[in-house]
Amino acid sequence: MSATPSSHPVTQRGMAVLNDPLLNKGTAFPWEERTALGLHGLLPPGIHTLEEQVAQAYENLMSETDMLDRHVHLRSIQDTNETLFYALMQKHLTELMPIVYTPGVGQACQEFSRIWQKPRGIFLSGADRGHMADRLAAIPNDNIRLVIVTDGERILGLGDLGANGMGIPIGKIALYTACAGVNPALMLPVTLDVGTDNATLRNDPTYIGSRSPRLKGQDYADFIEEFVTALLGRWPGCLLHWEDFAGRNAAPLLQRYRERLPSFNDDIQGTAGIATAAILSGLRAKEETLEQQCIAFAGGGAAGIGIAGLLLAAMKAEGLPQEEALKRFYIIDRNGLLTHDMDGLSEGQALFARKDETSRDGQGRTLKEVISQNHPTILIGVSGQAGLFKEGMIREMASYCTRPLIFPLSNPTSHVEATPMDILTWTAGRAIVSTGSPFTPVEINDRSITINQTNNSYIFPGLGLGALACGARSISERMIMAAAQAVADLSPLKTGGTTLLPPLENIQNVAMRVAHAVARQAQNEQLCPPLDDDALQEALSTLSWRPRYQPYRAA
Repeated sequence: MSATPSSHPVTQRGMAVLNDPLLNKGTAFPWEERTALGLHGLLPPGIHTLEEQVAQAYENLMSETDMLDRHVHLRSIQDTNETLFYALMQKHLTELMPIVYTPGVGQACQEFSRIWQKPRGIFLSGADRGHMADRLAAIPNDNIRLVIVTDGERILGLGDLGANGMGIPIGKIALYTACAGVNPALMLPVTLDVGTDNATLRNDPTYIGSRSPRLKGQDYADFIEEFVTALLGRWPGCLLHWEDFAGRNAAPLLQRYRERLPSFNDDIQGTAGIATAAILSGLRAKEETLEQQCIAFAGGGAAGIGIAGLLLAAMKAEGLPQEEALKRFYIIDRNGLLTHDMDGLSEGQALFARKDETSRDGQGRTLKEVISQNHPTILIGVSGQAGLFKEGMIREMASYCTRPLIFPLSNPTSHVEATPMDILTWTAGRAIVSTGSPFTPVEINDRSITINQTNNSYIFPGLGLGALACGARSISERMIMAAAQAVADLSPLKTGGTTLLPPLENIQNVAMRVAHAVARQAQNEQLCPPLDDDALQEALSTLSWRPRYQPYRAA
């Protein structure tokens, strides 16, 4: 077969080609490539286009009626032919994202051991201590630029799922490519299997992970340190995306390593970025500023504190002194409203703990009391407690605020603090609602209200792409704010629309806008080498990938 300038050299032959999901084209291999790569007899003689394959794959997928079955079906396509998988995803992104990610990924993680079929990514367990550098050295890909890592302890709102949490990094990588076009060959999902305290999993004969209790304390810290050191040794300068670590570990790990390698925690910073973007968009619609708001949080973990921190930074950017800005926050955790005299507060919680009141035997005021006494105009739910937002609370907010912003953000859907239907019913359709999981439009007062989803996929794909493209040494809070502002600037409300956030169909444009904003902010802070617009665009192109079949030649 004669080579063309754009043809891709392939050293594998026969089944090795078909077993590589990044090379496999299935029935789309043309005759001459089948000859050159030894595929005759391994494939049926019919030849199809990628478009024909996508149409057939979609029809087969939709014949499944169960969310989990559809998730497994999509993962099977991904493990067989990544080009087909991403072409299918991009053509039907709005419809398929809830299957690949939340809420579908929640059930998939719970059932991960049962549905596991083919290795993808890297599992590092306690048995690998002292050998992690060797484990990573054995991976043949020298070009990994982005690693998504979890230890499986806080998977969505589902708790400790141990090694089953691998479904999350796999799903996030799929969104990096589907939303931002990041080349899947440059990314690696990793699960740190440090054991599990979930006794049900440890006693489940199908469980694929370590059956030891979780590492804690210094043993855990040493495990993470060995992993990060090995990672830097294998792929210097790679971006590390922390995902679904428990609150007690998430913020300290981010703080410990954020200057050693470019890294961010999506549960803290990605959630903060998209929540801030949605709030800024909502306030623009109301022609109000953050300074005018009183904000209550149901949930004082990593996500809640992360959102509060970014909103605090935004208030300060509007010119409000920090001391004054802090007075506008009320964070309610498991022991009630956080107050300065409580024991065991994290650094972030201590910053937002109320200085003007004390607890009662270690218990702060309830969410209901805060709403009735302090009149928050924005209510954010990151508690993981289904039904926490009661009718009386929401009606109380609607009595003093014409258009309250109410964001029940907990995932998956089964853990949402209140449904959009209930919130809009209790507020006579006046609330501005945004959720963490997708919901169908609500019909109320003879109008259809689209429910905004504060999906982290608006932030993290572009954030990662921009940081990699500019060569950022670290990821600053101002870079997160730049990402949030970029999304808010694309709000349909600015052009007469009715939704806070751009439609998911436009997510690739959103990701590119975020990437440019993040890279420019990194340059403003001198966190990366200087790049002009042409050099940045070239760097973005180098990282990008489109789901199209390349011509192959034998090498």
